[in-house]
Amino acid sequence: MKSDVEELMPRLLPVEFGASSTDVDMKAPPRNPQEYLRQVQLEASLCPEVVVAQIDPKKLKKKKQTVNVSVVECHAAPVGFSPSLSWQQHQVGHFSDVRQSIAKNRKHWSSQNLDDNVLMPKLTDEEGWKRFCLGEKVYLGTSSCHTDAEPEPALDYSKVVGFPPFLSIVSRLNQSTVLMVLEILISWFEERDFVPQLGRWLYALLACLEKPLLPEAHSSIRQLARRCAQLRSTLESLEDEKLPALNLLICLVARYFEQNDLADQPE
Repeated sequence: MKSDVEELMPRLLPVEFGASSTDVDMKAPPRNPQEYLRQVQLEASLCPEVVVAQIDPKKLKKKKQTVNVSVVECHAAPVGFSPSLSWQQHQVGHFSDVRQSIAKNRKHWSSQNLDDNVLMPKLTDEEGWKRFCLGEKVYLGTSSCHTDAEPEPALDYSKVVGFPPFLSIVSRLNQSTVLMVLEILISWFEERDFVPQLGRWLYALLACLEKPLLPEAHSSIRQLARRCAQLRSTLESLEDEKLPALNLLICLVARYFEQNDLADQPE
């Protein structure tokens, strides 16, 4: 007579066996494939249909668990230094339009030829990307941060102010490169002051960063917002030229990328 298992489950392999289970020695190693399959079949038939676990109630007592979570919040803005809610909403709307324009025209801009002097670094060349985006003098800390003046045509961008984030350049960057360059620049910014060319590249890379965010991107942009807030907290004047850029980066991270706990609240 067939077992219930044999009745319910279709037979995938033809197994020939003797008239009863006594023909198979369950303690001895199988002598051939047919005997092995029969042993497996018999072992399965001996298993109970319902198994009740024997649980010691004493082991179920809940133990107090202590979880230490370190949450680094943004530095609060000095009084009067944080932007209004309407300003933040306007910036988010404009940023959204910029992102849509980049996405729409990416194919066109990425097909444009770069100038002969534009040599983009290799993907893993961190030092090369710092020089490319910031300029060698700023990267090495050998020049003033005030580099808004337009360079003369004969000057080498990579040595003076870095290459601006032209659409023909950023449109060539895939998401892994966008995120990698963003992380490189944020890491550099952690130990140094804010400079205009850094702000331009951060804005451009955020505009190219796709949603939903990857975990690495989520961590990086939050690090950026905290660094901007920390630097803003040290400013002494509302006329400081860094203030609008720092406010803008905090706004985009918090409001556009929905890191709401980092957002500036109306005063």
